[in-house]
Amino acid sequence: MLALISAFGLVLAVELPDKTLVATLVLTTRFRAWPVFVGVTAAFAVQSAIAAVFGSVLTLLPETLVTAIVAAMFGIGAYMLLREGFSPGKDGGEDASRSGPSPATFFRSALTSFGVLFAAEWGDASQLATASLTARFGNPFAVALGSFVALVAVAGLAVFIGAKVRSRIRPKLIQRVAGFVFAGFSLFALSQLAF
Repeated sequence: MLALISAFGLVLAVELPDKTLVATLVLTTRFRAWPVFVGVTAAFAVQSAIAAVFGSVLTLLPETLVTAIVAAMFGIGAYMLLREGFSPGKDGGEDASRSGPSPATFFRSALTSFGVLFAAEWGDASQLATASLTARFGNPFAVALGSFVALVAVAGLAVFIGAKVRSRIRPKLIQRVAGFVFAGFSLFALSQLAF
């Protein structure tokens, strides 16, 4: 029980001010809330399991490679969001998930959300914390569960806020802001490569 509570508390504290909350919020302003929540929850489940199973082995991955992959994923996301946000077209009060040529399907929204958060969590503080706590407590299931529940709590908060914001802001504006946020994450990751 101590392993579960320790993992929950540590991961929750690390993730509340982290890119995970912002990325989930941005995805929720772009897609419907339910598929985003399903996609990020699945990504968190896989990442928590990986971190717990491999424990300290994950900390041995080359940090440069992990950072480069994260930077590339956020860069691709920024490009896609900015391209759509600045494309000519209707920008009425339609749902953000319906802008563009066709509405986003549940599967596409969930898969996009999974991909973004799965990539963003590699080498993240919560993953490293989960791996470290697994090595310390020797209870991978309890640590993974505590970590997963904390990540889902953060995602739930972000989805709730994102769904509320989406109905009050123009979709093109949301896409532009989201694109610049993702570009910022990409540049931040690239700046870490230099040091």
